[in-house]
Amino acid sequence: MKALMFGWEFPPHILGGLGTASFGLIKGMSGQPDSQITFVMPKPWGDEDQSFLKIIGANNTPIVWKDVDYEYVSGRLSRYMDPSEYFSLRDHIYADFSYRHVNDLGCLEFSGRYPENLMEEINNYSIVAGVIARTEQYDIIHAHDWLTYPAGIHAKSVSGKPLVIHVHATDYDRSRGNVNPEVYNIEKNGMDYANHIITVSNLTRSTVIEKYHQDPSKVTTVHNAVEPLNRDILSIPDRRGVKDRIVTFLGRITMQKGPEYYVEAAAKVLSRSKNVRFIMAGSGDMMNQMIRLAAERNISDRFHFTGFMKGKQVYEIFKSSDVYVMPSVSEPFGISPLEAMQCGVPSIISKQSGCAEILNYAIKVDFWDIDALADSIYGLITYPALHEFLKKEGLREVNNIKWEYAGQKVWAIYDSVLPPLH
Repeated sequence: MKALMFGWEFPPHILGGLGTASFGLIKGMSGQPDSQITFVMPKPWGDEDQSFLKIIGANNTPIVWKDVDYEYVSGRLSRYMDPSEYFSLRDHIYADFSYRHVNDLGCLEFSGRYPENLMEEINNYSIVAGVIARTEQYDIIHAHDWLTYPAGIHAKSVSGKPLVIHVHATDYDRSRGNVNPEVYNIEKNGMDYANHIITVSNLTRSTVIEKYHQDPSKVTTVHNAVEPLNRDILSIPDRRGVKDRIVTFLGRITMQKGPEYYVEAAAKVLSRSKNVRFIMAGSGDMMNQMIRLAAERNISDRFHFTGFMKGKQVYEIFKSSDVYVMPSVSEPFGISPLEAMQCGVPSIISKQSGCAEILNYAIKVDFWDIDALADSIYGLITYPALHEFLKKEGLREVNNIKWEYAGQKVWAIYDSVLPPLH
């Protein structure tokens, strides 16, 4: 079976959990015999691991005919694709897009991030999807998150192949209910056109059914998982055991992630114990507000803002932490607690997170309950037996949450969607 996937980011160049989840799922799916996955993204960087999939960059896909020779294409694109593939794609330009601003290869430029003109990039991506959908051989289309739903719809319209969309989050999660109508319409349109919808948790499944009015029989939960730690990560020295206990929040500093509850809980813990430091690792639109809040609570000397971290840096933080906290207001899944638990860090998560559905050995509190959050942190840094129990059992639990199992569920969904004579 061959799947044509549309995504927005992929390691090692990631900006959030979407890239990590896409990588893990595809790798988990790659163990299926006689399977092939082609992954389309706006802008590959050329250093992605393509040992278990094929990557096509929308920025390397021509939508306007340009008379260029093989050597020139090779000089421009050999890092990303075989030049013959460029010419194959060029043969499938299906409309006159000369009104679009393209480069000298006839390709649209993409930032590879989340730019101010995001809606324009989403539209451009959907245009490119039509060319790719006419070129590749595949049985099913799979679109990850709302940014790629228009591309998936376009690919379905030109190929007639079934469309599966993967809801990693909804705008209800990102906005605390203050939904952007334009984003909502893109999300709902994708769900309406999809033959089947995959959600990363039952929490998200309920949102899709209730807020987007989808048939429950069309929506299936496939929980996220976690990649086994590689040798490079395992070799990072454990820096715990210093005088001060380290408590860590790692994620986007936005209202969805509940950073203010973390700061308020930190102030309560520090009123009871001085041998503890708090880290807020990440960036976001609430960062300056959180810096001011820490100052107002008179805890700035015990509170550290590291900025955005990725890759090995994340695990260096985990290997220095005694407690991990994810107080999200609405978290469709939340992979970071699983990653922390892999490093032997007991985790405290909000009951309003998808991963709470599958984790038995993490402490769960309501995001708004600052007292319960503070008590949980205090308990883990004060009582060694509790800390050791959750460290040991959490590690054992998370080692059995594998992307391979998630991948098997996705292949089964494909089978259920494809025509019987496939």
